[in-house]
Amino acid sequence: MSLQSQSEFTNARQLSSIPPLHSARELTRGGTQAQIELDGKVYDLRITRAGKLILTK
Repeated sequence: MSLQSQSEFTNARQLSSIPPLHSARELTRGGTQAQIELDGKVYDLRITRAGKLILTK
């Protein structure tokens, strides 16, 4: 998807009732782990070898 198409797609999602879409691969920067903060609490997101997602406190 070109940068312009991706931007238009993102803008359309933001204007609609469709929830935002985030790539787990981008969140982990190509690795297998990322941290997500919500209301001062940090959660760990992990991609398993089987390609599943695990979110823990």
